[in-house]
Amino acid sequence: MVPSLTEAIETTAPGMIAGATDYCTHPEKLDVPRVGGSKYPDVDAVLALEPDLVVANAEENRPEDVDRLRANGVPVWVTAAAVNVPDGLRSVRRLLTQGLGLTEPEWLVEAESLWSKSVPVHSTAIIPVWRRPWVVIGRDTFAGDVLLRLGVANAYASHEDRYPRPKLDELQARDVDLVVLPDEPYLFTDTDGPEAFPGKRYVLVSGRYLTWCGPSLVDAHRSLLRDLPGEAVGRGE
Repeated sequence: MVPSLTEAIETTAPGMIAGATDYCTHPEKLDVPRVGGSKYPDVDAVLALEPDLVVANAEENRPEDVDRLRANGVPVWVTAAAVNVPDGLRSVRRLLTQGLGLTEPEWLVEAESLWSKSVPVHSTAIIPVWRRPWVVIGRDTFAGDVLLRLGVANAYASHEDRYPRPKLDELQARDVDLVVLPDEPYLFTDTDGPEAFPGKRYVLVSGRYLTWCGPSLVDAHRSLLRDLPGEAVGRGE
């Protein structure tokens, strides 16, 4: 019931996945029954598949759904919300090797190596993940650590909330070098930068590369380094 973990499991052990949410879009050729969304899955559909294990996440999935599955005799492995990249990769390793009895995959070793290094900070950014209302990345988030390791500090990293909801005028008044606009969970486009943040540089990035802890982290490192400033994205200036 977690898109990034669906990708991690299926990439490591093709054919192990018995069912997945509608948002489990990777691997792209995954052909399994769908059980609705992560927040509001069809629990009856999950039970009908008679899985040996359901994989959930404390931030993505509701406790009441986990409780109902367990009450019906289905074991549920619940991962915590990772606060940084190494924490997330350690959690995935435990799931794959201890929870599922799999051999440590090569992509995991490569991802750990790539993300163990950090680029010196060269920019400070606002990172929205939703609008109407505006929601941004705050403290102790996986996405914030991804960007920090690539040299982009989060303007809301010291906020008391993990996902603050500032007003747009507050966001516009922030003295930042950049606005990072992912394409999920909200699909930000080229119209969002100039419209909401006139005069500020912005960059569109893959939300999957920013928030998924799995095999995509290998490609994410190269892709985000290419897309993010150093000398920045000329758009919005």
